Amino acid sequence: MPVSSVSDLKNLDFRLEINDKIVQQGNTSDMIFEFCEIIAYVSRFFTLKTGDLIFTGTPSGVGPLKKNDNLIAYLGDELVLDFMIK
Repeated sequence: MPVSSVSDLKNLDFRLEINDKIVQQGNTSDMIFEFCEIIAYVSRFFTLKTGDLIFTGTPSGVGPLKKNDNLIAYLGDELVLDFMIK
């Protein structure tokens, strides 16, 4: 599900899997601040470039990571991150 406008971001499911187990799941409608507000605020202090990530907090399920853990993240059904912890 490609995101084509800011309004598409207001009701978008997301999830994080670690080693093929879903550890976080939520929807952007539960966010306190909208994406545009977060980006505008962070941009006051840092120059954002393509590929930069902004971590804002998460739904329950966060925990420690170990070497060789495989993290996979989805926005809707679209895979957006897939990497191993080194």
